[in-house]
Amino acid sequence: MTETRLKNRIALITGASRGIGRATAKRLAAEGAHVLLLGRKQKSLEPVYDEITSAGGNASLIPLDLQNGAKIDALGPSLYERFGRLDIFVGNAAMLGGLRPLTHISAKTWDQVLATNLTANWLLIRTLDPLLRRSGAGRVVFVTSSGVAAQGRAYWAPYSVSKAGLETLAKTYANETADSTVKVNVVDPGATATGMRAEAYPGEDPSTIKTPDEAAQAILELCLPSVTDSGRIAGVS
Repeated sequence: MTETRLKNRIALITGASRGIGRATAKRLAAEGAHVLLLGRKQKSLEPVYDEITSAGGNASLIPLDLQNGAKIDALGPSLYERFGRLDIFVGNAAMLGGLRPLTHISAKTWDQVLATNLTANWLLIRTLDPLLRRSGAGRVVFVTSSGVAAQGRAYWAPYSVSKAGLETLAKTYANETADSTVKVNVVDPGATATGMRAEAYPGEDPSTIKTPDEAAQAILELCLPSVTDSGRIAGVS
């Protein structure tokens, strides 16, 4: 494995067990980063770890349920003890929560989707911010779906609301870190062949849409120390 643009940088990726998160973890590791694979179940993360390390990369596993706020709060101090800093945070983890009318959404589903897609990212910002500021070139990238967020698409309410909130959260954090070396951006991959996309569009041919690797490349470009943009929502062509 060739160590290049991210050599010796520490990168945390949420939702790293599959889809865009998995592809991003592999891409950042291929560029020399030590990737911290965060996901709900260790068993689901292990194949990604094996792929990265067998290719000569460096990775660590962080099994953590993003609906557990107390464990998120403890993450920053734990990473500080081990690494002393964090160079890259990719907030990718999300859940769809099914498609149904507003009046048919259960309180449990609403709470789970908002907790995973929005609240967890606020908690992660709060616990990781001191480490990102210690990096000298902290890079934060969130993954959104701007079309759904902006349209208020029928039957997508929890997901749509959470992504609209996430975009505002990211812009707020970008404004609050404007005078620092931390850069905060958002990637909108569009239609991408992931498990979540298949859940929303079960009849769609995945070969007709973008691959997770294409999204991962766009995320990589915003993780580089050379990035000067902040507060931008970048599409994937």
